[in-house]
Amino acid sequence: MTDLTAIKQRFGIIGNSELLNRALEVALRVAPTDLSVLVTGESGVGKEFFPQVIHAFSARKHNKYIAVNCGAIPEGTIDSELFGHEKGAFTGAVEARKGYFEEADGGTIFLDEVAELPHSTQVRLLRVLQSGEYIRVGSAKVQKTNVRVVAATNIDLPEAIASGRFREDLYYRLNTVPIVVPALRERPEDIFLLFRKFASDVAVQYRMPAIMLDESARHLLESYYWRGNIRQLKNVAEQISAIEESRTITAAILRRYLPVHDNETPMRAGSGSRPADDGSFASERELLYKVLFDMRADINDLKRMLQELTHGGGMTVHHPAKEIAGLLPQTAADFAESEVVVDETPRTLTKADMQRRQIEEALRRNNGRRREAAAELFMSERTLYRKIKELGIDENS
Repeated sequence: MTDLTAIKQRFGIIGNSELLNRALEVALRVAPTDLSVLVTGESGVGKEFFPQVIHAFSARKHNKYIAVNCGAIPEGTIDSELFGHEKGAFTGAVEARKGYFEEADGGTIFLDEVAELPHSTQVRLLRVLQSGEYIRVGSAKVQKTNVRVVAATNIDLPEAIASGRFREDLYYRLNTVPIVVPALRERPEDIFLLFRKFASDVAVQYRMPAIMLDESARHLLESYYWRGNIRQLKNVAEQISAIEESRTITAAILRRYLPVHDNETPMRAGSGSRPADDGSFASERELLYKVLFDMRADINDLKRMLQELTHGGGMTVHHPAKEIAGLLPQTAADFAESEVVVDETPRTLTKADMQRRQIEEALRRNNGRRREAAAELFMSERTLYRKIKELGIDENS
């Protein structure tokens, strides 16, 4: 068996947990074959490394490896991207074009977020997997390709099959060999190693001292739920490195960068419990909680401003700040802390309102760039696009 340590160093994989090692061992064993592989795991766990390992240790390693993010390609052009098109096949098709399956002939194609494929494309993909045959868009000529397919998804495919969103026959074709990538909370021994690596990378890149965690901060780091997995951990390490002046991080400092949700109070990583997730909009609850926390912070800022106006500068205010602040809308957390709830909110925010606000803020922070906004919200670019349409969000505002 190839040395796992050498493989991790080659591909930049960090961690020593048994679950991670088991997933890598399966990838190495299946690599010399041409069997289809389905890599599953939550968003942000690093599924994209496994098809690279499989290709590098296969007989196809000297041929092309093409990675395709199925969730980032508009539904109207996905067939053309994958299978190519003929000149004049549709408006804008000024010349014939090869698709990824033709380009990757003899090599490996990685279909990330495969559950986002529309039904018509699923039928075409099934044919390629069964017979190696495909037809370009706008053509009647059957062509052949010899491609190894590795797919990945963070969606519960059996649930998607039950709801009619994914073909059962395609699932079994893709899932010849399953590889399950563990969530970060299931490998707590790797959390500190990853954090230290990300902090070190930032320090080297921007020529600053690397941040260090004290014992209390390390305990908090390793016991946090990490809903966004490695992607979220990297984001936190980079934020703290850039913002905090102190290079020694305490639990109090770290806690400011870790959103705590009602059903995810700091828990022992790897405990096995996790909130229910419908798979179709994995970050929906997180968006709602973020909105509530943002609202509470805004309200607290308004209260402080009113208090300063009341007690500072010699100004005379007829209504005490507390009385005025009492007329402001309260968050769910404020309701829980008060003994009497007075329903004086101008309008009750709906679930859609909260989703719309969080998506608009993410788009604004990322200057309208969907890909960056989707990554911040822990969802696919296609899911973000669908939500923008459903909620009637104006991206130009």
